[in-house]
Amino acid sequence: MRTNTEATLESTRPLNPTPAVAPQKGRHRKPMAASKTPSSKASKRKRALVISVIVILILGVLAIGAYFVKQLIDSKYFFCTSSVTFIPIEKACDGVKDCSRGEDETSCVSHFKANTTFPVRLATAQHVLQVYRSSLGWRSVCSDDWTEQHTQTACTQLGYTYKPRSTSIPVTTLSSSLKVGPFAAVKPGTTATLIHQATVDLSVCKSGSVVSLSCSDCGVVGIQDRIVGGADAYIETWPWQVSLQEAGQHTCGGSLVSPRWVVTAAHCFSGSRKALTHWRVVSGRTYLTLTGGSYVDKIIVNGDYNAASNDYDIALMRLSSPITVGEYQRPVCLPPDAFNLAAGSSMAVTGWGSLHEDGKVSSSLQMAEVPLIDRATCSSSTEYGNMITPRMICAGFPQGGVDACQGDSGGPLVYLTSSKWNLVGVVSWGVGCARKEKPGVYSNVESMLNWIYTVIEKNP
Repeated sequence: MRTNTEATLESTRPLNPTPAVAPQKGRHRKPMAASKTPSSKASKRKRALVISVIVILILGVLAIGAYFVKQLIDSKYFFCTSSVTFIPIEKACDGVKDCSRGEDETSCVSHFKANTTFPVRLATAQHVLQVYRSSLGWRSVCSDDWTEQHTQTACTQLGYTYKPRSTSIPVTTLSSSLKVGPFAAVKPGTTATLIHQATVDLSVCKSGSVVSLSCSDCGVVGIQDRIVGGADAYIETWPWQVSLQEAGQHTCGGSLVSPRWVVTAAHCFSGSRKALTHWRVVSGRTYLTLTGGSYVDKIIVNGDYNAASNDYDIALMRLSSPITVGEYQRPVCLPPDAFNLAAGSSMAVTGWGSLHEDGKVSSSLQMAEVPLIDRATCSSSTEYGNMITPRMICAGFPQGGVDACQGDSGGPLVYLTSSKWNLVGVVSWGVGCARKEKPGVYSNVESMLNWIYTVIEKNP
């Protein structure tokens, strides 16, 4: 007889129970909830995309804001790393140590006078090698006993060196001033000695020829093709052109003369523009950009620079690390001594300066062709009178219309010879821009080669 409990259990059992099936590994029961529709998935993706875009925009705005805040701070203050404080920019490089460790007075523009003659140079358009001795002056170096090692040594003394080579030029083909000497020749076994110390004096060259040097690939460009009255230019045509930027603002132009040195104008560093940390050199760009660029570890102004007369208006900047020479970045050649360019010679001036007097700087590199003006004309009473010194040259048209302008200062005036561009002048000053009988005035690079070579040698 079954109990009531047993009867209850039996009544709940199916008559034909289905055998239990053991669950298989990896198989799961499908959820009973309805699957999401395609429209709801697309809506979620759209929301996620919008949120991502908003986040990116916010981050971009914050980054741009932070950049401009930094530029504003840099233009007004100097940061003391030792004490983590700011001081007014006017107090940097003023001769008083305002930072706890004095770093505000250690990273500043310096001044240098060349008191001695740099003893090696290239002369005339033939690039004749000459050495200097105080008792005899300049002497052309004969080809006698000259070797490839001497070529390397001489070019190294002259700065930027890349695949240097030498040729022999017959004395009879030299200019009249060089034909008669005096001459010098290297002593055997002096390949590693500085060239001016390795020579002896001669009255004539036994070989009948002198040494001509080509030290580098400076001034060479792959193609030839606003400045007021100018035209658009491309950096690959003028790869030595750089933008000098102080506190994030284009201030002056400059010219690469080696992978690490830039020639520019002394007046670019007037006023409070003396802290090295605020300067950057941007190279290899056709369009003016205010980001990136090379740091600077030396700015050396010619010690004879006179702000009142603009005389000796030249300076050198040393980059913290050398640029990589290529199609868009390449040094221009320093000119030989006694280049003797004739009045009317066509030259090129480049930069991002104003397109008209008192205008804004150009966003794109500009180029203009200007003729050299003879010194007598530029020094006449109708032009600049006695304001023109031997350290200056003039270029432009009597009627005006084409000229360098504000923002071009420090930039290059170049002349093409033997497929190489030579740095003839540095944009310095003028009355207005492109005015009639008021041409551009440029620092005469040839007259200050001694200073340039001496600075580079003393700051390797």
